[in-house]
Amino acid sequence: MIRNHVKQALRAGKPQFGTLLNFGDPLVAEMMAAVGFDWLLADTEHGPIDLATLATMFATITRYPVAPLVRVHAIAEENFKRVLDAGAWGVLAPNVRTREEAEVLVASCKYPPAGVRSLGAGRFPLSFKTDSPTYFAHANDEILLIAQIEHIEAVKNIDAILGVAGIDACYVGPNDFCASMGLPPSLEPPHREFAEAMQTVLAAARRHRVAPGIHCATVETVNRRIREGWTLVGMLNDQRLLMGAARAVRDAVKTEPA
Repeated sequence: MIRNHVKQALRAGKPQFGTLLNFGDPLVAEMMAAVGFDWLLADTEHGPIDLATLATMFATITRYPVAPLVRVHAIAEENFKRVLDAGAWGVLAPNVRTREEAEVLVASCKYPPAGVRSLGAGRFPLSFKTDSPTYFAHANDEILLIAQIEHIEAVKNIDAILGVAGIDACYVGPNDFCASMGLPPSLEPPHREFAEAMQTVLAAARRHRVAPGIHCATVETVNRRIREGWTLVGMLNDQRLLMGAARAVRDAVKTEPA
């Protein structure tokens, strides 16, 4: 069974960089994996991605040394087990606000006795290039569990959330976080209140030995966040990267006479 290199690197304090997949297309997932990101996260919360397509996306991603992660659409046991059985190496639970929700994340993703995940069939062993018995024995150690922090209530409960045994990382979603504070949504928030909240999250992650993560809009911000100590760092998604590249080409071409 191959190891989850992202989980290993985060445990060692080494930054891991990736992006989100909004297109429900295995070919797009394969092309993005070929670029060389450390991880790719399929966004089933906001993207039009069904379970069968998701499984095929994972199959194309794992042709490369890239960890296939997924954001489920809601915190519920059945959502976590289905994407893990499809072959995810890690899950992001959206909008975790309480310790109880973090406990559902952990329990749902770990086999007994550590959790309540059922031992069913799926393509999960193929994702780790192994067989089912080996996967059952080692999955609890390899699956990356991430609590998304995207509400001010989560910051108020941050020690309770990150203190749940089994949480490997947290991941800040700036847009929704700003909205929860009554601030204009932004991936590059200029607000003092946001900066102060991020310091609280970063300090709590260090206290609990949880990898701190955050989503960004620019390469400059990604590099700044890494310097600040954030280690699970993402930028945009496939949709916005495609549109940005296309727009740059369109704007650079002059079709009017000089």
